[in-house]
Amino acid sequence: NQLKMPSSSPGSSTMFLDQGIGRPSVYHAVVVIFLEFFAWGLLTTPMLTVLHETFPQHTFLMNGLIQGVKGLLSFMSAPLIGALSDVWGRRSFLLVTVFFTCAPIPLMRLSPWWYFAMISMSGAFSVTFSVIFAYVADVTEERERSTAYGLVSATFAASLVTSPAIGAYLSAWYGDNLVVLVATLIALADICFILLAVPESLPDKMRLNTWGAPISWEQADPFASLRKVGQDSTVLLICITVFLSYLPEAGQYSSFFLYLRQVVHFSSTTIAVFIGAVGILSIVAQTLFLALLMRTLGNKNTVLLGLGFQILQLAWYGFGSEPWMMWAAGAVAAMSSITFPAVSALVSQSADPDKQGVVQGMITGIRGLCNGLGPALYGFIFFLFNVELNTMDPIQGDYNIDPLPLQSPSERALIPGPPFLLGACTVVIAFLVALFIPEKTSSSSELSLSSDEENPPTNSDEDFEPLLQDSIV
Repeated sequence: NQLKMPSSSPGSSTMFLDQGIGRPSVYHAVVVIFLEFFAWGLLTTPMLTVLHETFPQHTFLMNGLIQGVKGLLSFMSAPLIGALSDVWGRRSFLLVTVFFTCAPIPLMRLSPWWYFAMISMSGAFSVTFSVIFAYVADVTEERERSTAYGLVSATFAASLVTSPAIGAYLSAWYGDNLVVLVATLIALADICFILLAVPESLPDKMRLNTWGAPISWEQADPFASLRKVGQDSTVLLICITVFLSYLPEAGQYSSFFLYLRQVVHFSSTTIAVFIGAVGILSIVAQTLFLALLMRTLGNKNTVLLGLGFQILQLAWYGFGSEPWMMWAAGAVAAMSSITFPAVSALVSQSADPDKQGVVQGMITGIRGLCNGLGPALYGFIFFLFNVELNTMDPIQGDYNIDPLPLQSPSERALIPGPPFLLGACTVVIAFLVALFIPEKTSSSSELSLSSDEENPPTNSDEDFEPLLQDSIV
């Protein structure tokens, strides 16, 4: 109720931001995330084809370079966009981030070179999750935030349940042009939804107090944010955990479809079913299981449990080469998806209500850096072990015949393990780092990231915090 926006705006400068349908809620954020990533999920199969056709030599390395530039730009811009959204509101920056993130989609078939160039440059605005999590923080109370973040992350998984299969089907029967057209229309629908239906979540009293306030370079400089992170041991531990755990996840996401196809010999249909099954399990994990675990185990132990599942998943991917092993590891991967929403809740609880954009921008920036380093790292390791797309028959052509690798069994033995095993090792380090995160980070004190005042680490000051009177907290 304290976040309820007044019915009228005191100034015409905020009238545009106060438009929308209903009061701001988590469901507005859910629809925005679903449409954006559903559109990109449709392009899973065409993307692999266009990537191979455009860069037939050293495909993995070029993919790593493209994603690396995008991730670096995301890392550089995330704190600035997060800080600006704290001043000017979330809605306008949702519109900007979704528009530029989806801008490359229609160029896939028109000009592949411009498509990949636009993907790289769109990294400067590909921080939708940063603004979305700040939006969610605006409309939820602290005790509800972990569940709300789980719902947003589950929506991301839900967008990938059917979209790759639908995209593969449309591509096989009607060609890639139709898939690109459908994805473009869905992206336009997302933009229209933000324009017409999404209300501003940042309360007027916060927005008007800071409207027109200058943004300092310290707020926009990602390295300044990292330096501030280092000043607080708890924030530093959380950020190291995010970096080490998301680095292998980003690399895995960029290469796993090819891994299933070339090493495990999954067909296109099987891959689509695999994505859908893991997505459904992820939805269950990030809604039902996450809420239950947060209430019973607490925030920190939920993060540790998710990291443990991720270690098991990556090790299984690295050592396993049989189809049943991939299915079992996929189920474990779904359970590991609880890590990021739990970490996001842990971070958000450490920040003031008007600093949520800065906090989530910092975490999204670290993830953006991982989105660049992860694919490049995995691509380099695959390159060292001589795994390239040009060792396979073209993916498109006879749609009911799935290509098999042309290398010999002795060469094939070198392919499966190294990238995933290296990722498992980094998550082990993340697990060890997370062990040292203080138990009651979210309720004992405000971290220096969100306030210049240092609260004593004693429990006596907690009685002065009204949120702590809630028995759940």
